[in-house]
Amino acid sequence: MNPYLPPNVYIPDGEPHIFGDRVYVYGSQDRAHGHVFCLEDYVCYSAPVSNLCDWRFEGVIWEKTADPLNRDGHMVLYAPDVACGPDGRFYLYYVLDKASVVSVAVCDSPAGRYEFYGYVKYADGTLLGEKPGDEPQFDPGLLVDGENIYLYTGIGIIGDKSRRGAIATVLERDMLTIKEPPVYIAPSGAYGAGTSFEGHEFFEASSMRKVGDKFYFVYSSVHMTELCYAVSDSPTSGFVYGGVIVSNCDLGISTYKPAEKRTYPYGNNHGSIIEIEGQWYVFYHRMTNDTWFSRQACIEPVCILPDGSIPQVEMTSQGARCAPFVARGRHPAYMACNLWSDADGAGTVKIGSSGSPSVPAKPAKITQEGAGDGDIDTNCAFISSITDGVTIGFKYFACEGIKKITITTRGYGRGSFLVRTSPDGDVLSEIPVVSANIWTKFSADAAIPDGTHALYFTYSGGGTPQMLAFELG
Repeated sequence: MNPYLPPNVYIPDGEPHIFGDRVYVYGSQDRAHGHVFCLEDYVCYSAPVSNLCDWRFEGVIWEKTADPLNRDGHMVLYAPDVACGPDGRFYLYYVLDKASVVSVAVCDSPAGRYEFYGYVKYADGTLLGEKPGDEPQFDPGLLVDGENIYLYTGIGIIGDKSRRGAIATVLERDMLTIKEPPVYIAPSGAYGAGTSFEGHEFFEASSMRKVGDKFYFVYSSVHMTELCYAVSDSPTSGFVYGGVIVSNCDLGISTYKPAEKRTYPYGNNHGSIIEIEGQWYVFYHRMTNDTWFSRQACIEPVCILPDGSIPQVEMTSQGARCAPFVARGRHPAYMACNLWSDADGAGTVKIGSSGSPSVPAKPAKITQEGAGDGDIDTNCAFISSITDGVTIGFKYFACEGIKKITITTRGYGRGSFLVRTSPDGDVLSEIPVVSANIWTKFSADAAIPDGTHALYFTYSGGGTPQMLAFELG
């Protein structure tokens, strides 16, 4: 399910790669209740290509203090990528948050302990990012296509004309030395007018994939919430905007609500696509804890149509599953893929903006026990600050003979959770809840029709109860 890693794990910016018979995911690492992005060291998770439900923790692969520029740890590790070089070794590329160069570490295995290798540089030794005219480097992505090695970087800060867009740089076989100088392949917001990218210009999160004989550039647009793609016959030129793959608030999805309505607390996005056992997936991240700094990894199956296009997919609770959940037993609340409030506008504004008059002081959020590092209950993730009008959505369930729904809540509150299979549909169950100091179960009869459905729980009442799980039976 989503998130596909344990609920106490915060791995955003996921870059998936298949090495051997396993899928490895490389990302930065946030902290529960974090105060800035990417506070932790790099870790790796992997799963067999035959079972994307069986993720294994591979351990720490790179510590932020291992970089010579960061021995005191004052910088954090932004989004990385890993590529297998022509020599069969594995190369980790990253940028520290207060540096403008690309660092590289190397290892003999995809998830071993990496060793510092150097900085991407020109033939004369000048570091990429420090030559006059270079832009500061950001979010490296790698593509190794036979003997050709391509590095993609860049950030298109909105309103900043000094940042021109996504950058492609060709490297030598040593994975470090520049073979061909940087070129721009997708415009930033300041340079998108009149191009195919207009309205969805490049912001960050460069990732390149080769699909057949085409090159797919996956990136985060100026809207930040969405992962878009562009396609070309060349890895360094000619890219044409293709569309949105996924939005981490379902902006643009009109199947169950108006396209412009955001139905999950939103922030930046980063990830990529990969084909595993004949099925394509998009890896991306979502926000939790009412902050941009505690992001969790999610997956959705996607399709690449015969014409090469990728239709936008909904956020779901299913993760890598290509089939709905069996509607029986217990389901944790943190697998919610929708979370909004028509009453307070939480579904239409960014999170992490407490103090703004347009944002409730404590919007509903997926969270955990504990105040911060070293104080987290890894077994208890839940939804807190649920107020009147908050809707919590889960997708999808294969329902058959559902006659009762039980919900586990606690906290101060008196009201009911109204259950529907569409946001504006008929109420099919009404579950009364009252204040409880401990997690307490409340049940009600249900009339869920047979078939595949989403389930939406809307709170109606006073107080701010918390939701741990629900059961179907």
